[in-house]
Amino acid sequence: MTHAIRFHKTGGPEVLVWEEVSVGKPGPGEARIRHTAVGLNFVDIYNRSGVYPVQLPSGLGSEAAGIVEEVGPGVAELTPGDRVAYGASPLGAYSEARLIPADRLLKLPDGVDDKTAAAMMLKGLTTQYLIRQTYRVKAGDTILLHAAAGGVGLILSQWAKHLGATVIGTVSSDQKAKLAKAHGCDHVIIYTREDFVKRVDEITGGKKVPVVYDSVGKDTFLKSLDCLAPLGVAALFGASSGAVEPLNLGLLAQKGSLYVTRPTLFTYAAKREALVAMANELFDVVKSGAVKIEVHQTYPLKDAAKAHADLAARKTTGSTVLTV
Repeated sequence: MTHAIRFHKTGGPEVLVWEEVSVGKPGPGEARIRHTAVGLNFVDIYNRSGVYPVQLPSGLGSEAAGIVEEVGPGVAELTPGDRVAYGASPLGAYSEARLIPADRLLKLPDGVDDKTAAAMMLKGLTTQYLIRQTYRVKAGDTILLHAAAGGVGLILSQWAKHLGATVIGTVSSDQKAKLAKAHGCDHVIIYTREDFVKRVDEITGGKKVPVVYDSVGKDTFLKSLDCLAPLGVAALFGASSGAVEPLNLGLLAQKGSLYVTRPTLFTYAAKREALVAMANELFDVVKSGAVKIEVHQTYPLKDAAKAHADLAARKTTGSTVLTV
């Protein structure tokens, strides 16, 4: 039998259970894949805790790499034995094997190993839409990135630096500051002891920034708006500190006709052709060495609850992979 991490009620890490599951044969448009590595992401905590409601009982996880075992009718792009990965799929990545819509799978190029792929698909595709679509970062821009030592943060800062931007990153500790500096951040603000609004103003000579990438949410969002130049964009793509309170839209006028967006990968990657184009751009920057993917922690898949506890306690840096 195949095993998977599932949960029957929402709550803390303790609700995650290691269960036997039946996978079955792939139906039309589906593939069966055997996982080799599974990515851990903060969104998994939102799903498990009920912040993002799911139908229970449920699997967990949207990012993994593995080998195609079998394809269903109508699947022409994949064959058994193909190395594949995904970062925008229905929940269920926390499993030894699963069925998945074949149009969510991406063939892995040579030079990208399975553990790297599992660590970079959701976070790398998220970075792609944020800096290439939500706000298209260009040479000469100065940008603000919260949680710069996190999984998305380390990828985004490297990629933005590669594009010619100056990156200001916020982190919570000296250790994380050192990590952010090593991955493309030109200026690092330790927000636990520095006022990041004041520091951004100093760094930019009062000009502020055209975009803020904020995955922290409640603790940072209103102050993020104060870092934006007129017509600036606040891209809120997570809420690790909690949900942002309802926003008085009049503030956007007062602070310079600002834009606020709450983007998701599933929207940007909904169409197969968009997903493939985004992935190809991600693979290119990783294979070129412009963006280095570093897996800083690994846990056995059956110990997913421990991984969740460490992620929530901010004990992790960079990317974490669950090994199968």
